[in-house]
Amino acid sequence: MIWTKLSIDTSVEAVDLISAFLDELGVEGIMVEDNVPLSEEDLKTMFVDIPLIAGEDDGTSTVSCFVDDSFDIESLKADIASELTRLEEFIPVGKKTITISKTDDDSTWQNNWKQYFKPFRLEDNIVILPTWETYDELKDDDIVVSIESVLAFGTGTHETTKLCIGQIKKYLKEGDSVFDVGSGSGILSIISVYLGAGYVHGMDIDEIAVKASYENAEANGFDRDRIEFTCGNLIDGNEHTADKQYDIVVANILADVIMPLSGVIRPFMKKDGLFITSGIINTKEEDVKAELLRNGFEIVDVIHMNDWVSIVAK
Repeated sequence: MIWTKLSIDTSVEAVDLISAFLDELGVEGIMVEDNVPLSEEDLKTMFVDIPLIAGEDDGTSTVSCFVDDSFDIESLKADIASELTRLEEFIPVGKKTITISKTDDDSTWQNNWKQYFKPFRLEDNIVILPTWETYDELKDDDIVVSIESVLAFGTGTHETTKLCIGQIKKYLKEGDSVFDVGSGSGILSIISVYLGAGYVHGMDIDEIAVKASYENAEANGFDRDRIEFTCGNLIDGNEHTADKQYDIVVANILADVIMPLSGVIRPFMKKDGLFITSGIINTKEEDVKAELLRNGFEIVDVIHMNDWVSIVAK
């Protein structure tokens, strides 16, 4: 579909009022771009898994809306201009410039995030490399993980993912089978193969995540005999039969998901298999430990990174 984009150059103070005005007009696709930095509290309450690029906080903002051909564009532009003039009597509204442009198609939107995702060194010998980028600091023994799609969560930059990868490196043995529950973009599954896993099964509740994971696995040259992804939910209340047991189960999700998962995951684990968990905020650490113990697990390792925790149990 071809969409029309209206971009309004304004001030940070006016953003909420302009967004509310557009909403009243029936505009649903609204995007705000500004350089106001996230506070430490903001960062603690959200998963940010693409490196953030900070700009200078100059008080300006751009409010964009995306509309289809059911809107009269010139009439919409005139309504916005009139509202900006009205608001100017009460608050600063910035330049008030309104720019109109056309999108090519939906795929253009899906690719916009690529400009923000750059290569980075995850561990001493693991490099995350988007397929559209180059990286001049490779070492001879580096594991280079190619990323084609991050339509689902997981590029390796967040502490929870780093914690999980460190534990996989510590405990994975050559030829082990791995079950990655909540696999997101597939990064933990793919790194497990690089680290020597014989077979990896990634599962996510989101079909888009499964698609993204296969794209990333293919970008790394791994076929479906070695790494497989499926869509499913182990804690949805339906009975699930474990058709395979794994040496390691990985769950980099959230504490409130890991706790009920600990009650249903054991049939998927081999005797003495390991349950590597992450995505646990430190205020939930004791709750997760208690639930693991209640479900018959023995806690064998706990590590921290900033406010996040990884717990390994068997």
